Amino acid sequence: MSNRPRIPSPDRRSVLRGSLAVSAALTLPAVGAAAPAFALSGRPRAAWGVQVGDVTSSSALVWVRSDRPARMIVETSATESFRRARTWHGPLVGSGTDFTGTTPLYGLPPGEQVHYRVTLADPQDPRRTGEPVYGTFRTAPARRRDGVRFLWSGDIAGQGWGINPDIGGYVVYDEMRRLDPDFFLCSGDNIYADGVIEPSVTLPDGRIWRNVTTEEKSKVAETLAEYRGNFRYNLLDHNLREFNAQVPSIVQWDDHEVRNNWYPGQILDDARYTEKNVDVLAARSMRAFCEYFPVSTLHGRSGEGRMHRVVRHGPLLDVFVLDMRSFRNANSPGRQPDDTTGILGAEQLRWLKHELSRSRAVWKVIAADMPLGLVVTDGATDFEAVAQGDPGAPLGRELQIAELLRFIKHRRITGTVWLTADVHYTSAQHYEPGRAVFKDFAPFWEFVSGPLAAGQFQANELDATFGPDRVFVRAPDRANVSPMESPQYFGEVDIDGDSGELTVRLRAQGGSVLFSKVLQPGRVGQ
Repeated sequence: MSNRPRIPSPDRRSVLRGSLAVSAALTLPAVGAAAPAFALSGRPRAAWGVQVGDVTSSSALVWVRSDRPARMIVETSATESFRRARTWHGPLVGSGTDFTGTTPLYGLPPGEQVHYRVTLADPQDPRRTGEPVYGTFRTAPARRRDGVRFLWSGDIAGQGWGINPDIGGYVVYDEMRRLDPDFFLCSGDNIYADGVIEPSVTLPDGRIWRNVTTEEKSKVAETLAEYRGNFRYNLLDHNLREFNAQVPSIVQWDDHEVRNNWYPGQILDDARYTEKNVDVLAARSMRAFCEYFPVSTLHGRSGEGRMHRVVRHGPLLDVFVLDMRSFRNANSPGRQPDDTTGILGAEQLRWLKHELSRSRAVWKVIAADMPLGLVVTDGATDFEAVAQGDPGAPLGRELQIAELLRFIKHRRITGTVWLTADVHYTSAQHYEPGRAVFKDFAPFWEFVSGPLAAGQFQANELDATFGPDRVFVRAPDRANVSPMESPQYFGEVDIDGDSGELTVRLRAQGGSVLFSKVLQPGRVGQ
């Protein structure tokens, strides 16, 4: 375990008293309304809780949503009493951002607990403020010996399995919160914009699954308002709001934020959609994504507006967040002998090589929204991820990954670990050139986890091009197993500050550790 001191759970919970009080007072149908209620009197409310994203050793982004136009004010302190608090004047939130806003925090002390509260003020009368909403987070350490521990998973509200009040909603988030990680990496499919949430679903054994429903989840998302409503849906769950108030996030996207298996330039042949141009849908989803998550490259001073980025978490860890969706070529049989676009695009591949080569972190986690050697199909003949089932030399999108793996080996870049979700089960794959057709790379591990609140599916076949060996897998024997029938999955990464060892644990909801692997620092391959 890392040597980083942990704050006892009762103190953590007391810090969040304001946020939890809001959660308890919140009634789901009222919050699920399509737009805020504009009252002529009263004060702004932050009933959707708070979030913090992309935390470094000195910076963070704080998010909130109001129920009406308001000025966002953030206070930070080293103590929960908020003595000697520092005040940050945030933006005026309004209808242009669906009443959401983020405030960047700079000059924070490294390796420290930061307590914060967000207050919303009436823009016409700053003295009229709503009840503060509280949160807390730890900045990344400046010292290696402090260690780092984080969780990852993905896939939320998929296949029609939404917020079920009968089982307490997204209870896996409460379990993850109690583990008190430094941050949470969400590996994509934060929403299922193409998935309808029905009021009830009959399970194979005859039990009834009940869902909280909203207007925006009654059809596939096409308009900006419908995409916003999809992101808002998950925040109806009190477990998720409490988790957000305690655990900062690093968030990436995949396909279901827009539509299943989408790629740039796609024209839909789907009767459910009146808007057939996926690029139009993707732009609307990206705007809503920017509004509902605190992500540095989307909200920062650079104005780059891109998903791929590096989040540096002290001397032990850099997280390389990939976008395997926005720059890819069309899904196809994947047998092209020459493919410079691949799944990352040429520019993102150059960026990734550059950032990996300049990283001085002991561990370099490559956060991929899709797996490498697992065969993920798209229809009868096309493929959705990297692998395409041909066990021979690299073809199609595999060519780009081969180029990257060769680069890592020849530049002697140490400590690379791949984390992903997407396939709705949990597994560990070890890639070894001795088993592979393409051999010019160093061994590495890929770990898969998820879903958090979606259907589970059978394990995918492996593609032998890069020599994967499935060391562990836990998956059902049929498709779309509900969260009521099987526990949800998430992963844990613990980097020890003394030894530098990185331990990966694949966890199941309920407290079980299904698989554990310890990796040694300073090696090109494991």
